[in-house]
Amino acid sequence: MSSGYETVIGLEIHVQLKTRSKVFAPVPYLFGGELDPKAITPNTLIDPVVLALPGALPVLNRRALEQSVRFGLLVGAQIPALTNWDRKNYFYPDSPKNYQITQKDHPVTLGGEVEIELPGPARNIMGEHKIIRLNHAHLEEDVGKLTHTGTGSLVDYNRAGAALLEIVTEPDLRSPEEAVALLNALRMLLVTAGIADCDMEKGQMRCDANVSVRTHGETVLNTRTEMKNLNTISGVKNAIAYEARRQIREVEAGRTIRQETRGWNADTGRTYPLRSKEDAHDYRYFPDPDLMPVKVSPEEQSRLAATLPERPYDRQRRYMEQYKLPFTVTSVFVPDRSLCEYFEAAAHAHPANPSAVANLIANDLLGALAAAARKDGAATPDITFTGEPDAAATQPLSLADCPVKPAQLAGLVKLTDEDVISRQQAKEVFAAMFATGRDAAAIVDEKGLRQSSDTGAIEKIILDVLALPSSAKPISEFKAGNEKALNSLKGPIMKASQGKANPKLVDEILRRLIV
Repeated sequence: MSSGYETVIGLEIHVQLKTRSKVFAPVPYLFGGELDPKAITPNTLIDPVVLALPGALPVLNRRALEQSVRFGLLVGAQIPALTNWDRKNYFYPDSPKNYQITQKDHPVTLGGEVEIELPGPARNIMGEHKIIRLNHAHLEEDVGKLTHTGTGSLVDYNRAGAALLEIVTEPDLRSPEEAVALLNALRMLLVTAGIADCDMEKGQMRCDANVSVRTHGETVLNTRTEMKNLNTISGVKNAIAYEARRQIREVEAGRTIRQETRGWNADTGRTYPLRSKEDAHDYRYFPDPDLMPVKVSPEEQSRLAATLPERPYDRQRRYMEQYKLPFTVTSVFVPDRSLCEYFEAAAHAHPANPSAVANLIANDLLGALAAAARKDGAATPDITFTGEPDAAATQPLSLADCPVKPAQLAGLVKLTDEDVISRQQAKEVFAAMFATGRDAAAIVDEKGLRQSSDTGAIEKIILDVLALPSSAKPISEFKAGNEKALNSLKGPIMKASQGKANPKLVDEILRRLIV
């Protein structure tokens, strides 16, 4: 991209809320309810309200409104005292009504901001954090799904009427990487709070990107184009990057950028025009005559605010300050609320060494969960926005099904800290815990793994090993300043003690006896 230009980006993120039924109809909703996806066939999650049959009247889903307000409170938005509903009129084949119930002038939230984290210079280094302002978020109903065939298109209305929250940012983003970081941050917020699942593969999170370019130093917002229905993270990133380059070429060639809606073709790596960009008056908005305005009282806001969890990046900073955890560990924990809760429960059970607890979770526990999933052959959904789904990968076993409970894991760390077992023995004990669900202490006693701290017995073993002819060379090398030579002596010592000698005592006594 030419260094003389700046890209200006605003996103419109469409998120399906977690509700049992649709936003204005009592019919169940597949992803938000408890239905078996395999039992659902096209056009079965519908009713007269979804299809707008004569005489069918919409009724607001209270949970959908609550989830919307919870989002607003989570991002520090203003919650207006009154919100109401409008009809947005247009014809699309996946819209059974030929209009959409939405919010135009009185959305459910106003303002707010989202903290994002940009990629760092290396994977183990935290990147820059930045605040992205939100304009508003409004609640509306989703449309159906079109499947294009060789001879036509099929429409499935199962998704039509699902509760959809459209989150509109200010034009604060300046690169495709910032747009990706915003989607990452929003997904963490929404999933952590139980507001949405944000599975792009299922269409639960989609994005429209508004892009314009200007020369560095300009403050005006130039004519923008809108990339519609971007439903993969690579699609968002690549469409923005291509469109910015295209607009710069147009400007440098002396041509005018037209305000229009464009599509993204992932196969060709190009955007293409769909239609001229509509303005609000083109949709002929008018108040919905069947839905009353809704008041959200301060008391209701307080009740909903009490249900919100700690925000992910706030939690990350707390972990780094309170528990002294490195960024590499917190970046693994923070996106997963259940993993954070597991860690905090284990750290509470053994507060003396939260760093060791965290490392055992991040390395051994997560590795064992992933291995168990591979053994079961479970498929992996697109659970993060760092890339596209990998069909050959596997989703880790759920922590809810983990055989090692937080207090048990803390007990293993405690045994290691107290030198009851060595760190190497701890790996063996953990493997047995994961396989059986038993406590660490019981496994240690059963296998006879408790370390010996009998200095007299350890000293006798060391003297016997030092007397061996094979020990002469490492002894000489150690005395000459080669620290690594000591390891050649420790192996036979540990073997002679059947692995039970306390490694710390072995090191101390060995150094004393050689010197």
